[in-house]
Amino acid sequence: MNKLPSRRVSILPRSIAKEPTFTNPPVSLNLGSRSWNTIPIPHRTLPEPKGQDLDFVNVVNSHLIHSDWAKLNSLSNGLTAFRVKHVLLKIQKDYVVSLEFFNWVGTHKPTSLTLETQSMILHILTKCRKFKSAESILRKILVPGNIDLPSKLFEAILYSYRLCDSSPRVFDSLFKTFAHIKKFRNATDTFCRMKDYGFYPTVESCNAFLSSLLGLHRADVALGFYREMRRCRISPNVYTLNMVMCAYCRVGKLENAVEVLEKMDGMGFSPTIVSYNTLIAGHCDKGLLSSAVKFKNLMAKSGLHPNVVTFNTLIDGFVKQGKLAEANKIFSEMKAMNVAPNTVTYNTLINGYGQAGNSEMGSRLFEEMSKDRVSVDILTYNGLILGLCKEGKTKKAAYLVKELDRKSFAVNASTFSALIGGQCVRKNSDRAFLLYKSMVRSGYHPDEYTFKMLLSSFCSNRDFDGAVEVLKEMFERNFVPDSSILSDLCQGLQRCGNEKLIELLFSEMETRRLIPQGFDMAKIICCVEENDNSTVLETFKL
Repeated sequence: MNKLPSRRVSILPRSIAKEPTFTNPPVSLNLGSRSWNTIPIPHRTLPEPKGQDLDFVNVVNSHLIHSDWAKLNSLSNGLTAFRVKHVLLKIQKDYVVSLEFFNWVGTHKPTSLTLETQSMILHILTKCRKFKSAESILRKILVPGNIDLPSKLFEAILYSYRLCDSSPRVFDSLFKTFAHIKKFRNATDTFCRMKDYGFYPTVESCNAFLSSLLGLHRADVALGFYREMRRCRISPNVYTLNMVMCAYCRVGKLENAVEVLEKMDGMGFSPTIVSYNTLIAGHCDKGLLSSAVKFKNLMAKSGLHPNVVTFNTLIDGFVKQGKLAEANKIFSEMKAMNVAPNTVTYNTLINGYGQAGNSEMGSRLFEEMSKDRVSVDILTYNGLILGLCKEGKTKKAAYLVKELDRKSFAVNASTFSALIGGQCVRKNSDRAFLLYKSMVRSGYHPDEYTFKMLLSSFCSNRDFDGAVEVLKEMFERNFVPDSSILSDLCQGLQRCGNEKLIELLFSEMETRRLIPQGFDMAKIICCVEENDNSTVLETFKL
């Protein structure tokens, strides 16, 4: 197959080789009109069948008309790609028979299904608006992952386009499928090539692309693609604009997100609950809680009522800032407006009170959950266990862990971390370290906070050997120790006469590049010597 003329204008910056990005405005022609001197659609003819080929096609067609699959099975050995193409052309007006025949060929003679025959069934299905069936076939074609396959498939579809008197939606389906299977470079390339021939994806397919990009936290790329949509005069809908607001919030441009909301009316759209929830979440993420509450209040003016997502987002925002009283007010307002709290609502509050070491409030909320028959999960119990452990109530926490087993909830990293913290509160460093070992054996990875608790606990108990063991575990996982706790450890080791061990640890940290910022070993040693001299002088004065 000859290569198609390449006159594409990439929407990607030229400097990007691997990952598509639209951090800067994409390079593109200024599309003042959708008909911008497009490349003519190429046409490839198919030779007419003759002799045995013609007889075969006619017989197969007759059997298909009469749904005589038993007779068709006897003809399967005579299938070729050429014959399959002509049969498809003959029956293309009946998409049901076409799809049945295509699947039958795939079962009996899969080698007959070339990219050309596959492109033909795609034309038939999309022309009859059977887009889900077309996308299902596309997914199967694209699964193998051949690097050149997407480009060759586009060309096969393009060259058979006029032969099948097709619809532009065939390219739309290809673009949408790439978006759904998260092949962003292929989706972008397809978009560019479609433009060359005057084809543009539907807004629904563009939305699928935007949604996939946001799902993989590529808000910058999503915004760049939206700009390209507008340049191509692809009209957005309210779902598009909601995702654009979400993308702006993700990159921290809240003013731009608000501006999109303000322009909705002028574009002929009414903001939805999702529109406001998106802005509320964006402002909560930045800690701008008063602004988030204002958007909640603005919803009423637009004739909308806050839903469970609205309240959960606000409650989570206040909890993260430790403003539990404000979170509780939102919770009360939620119930007053007859919006039923769900598992997420209670878990957020229980975890917040757990972090604050208020196990009593956590227990009350848990009882309320049970009374209202709201489902509990492992996160509910983790919040309760955390609250008890923060108060050093490790026996009650252990009872809840047993209850987890009875309810078939598997403990996770957060459960272990809470229990380790509980033992640290009670100054049981050895027990805390045993729990840590159990955590690792269970396949969970301790986080930085867990190590900080352990290291601090051993140093507080003046068990510097235990602290060194924790430090070694941290080194293995490339965690940088806390500067102040490390200072305490080094000072303690020096007082015990373990200067060589300090040197070894410091050398290991240097090798692994794990020295905390601003940590000065010489200053710490000097500080210890001054303190020791001061103690001696005080002794002599006595």
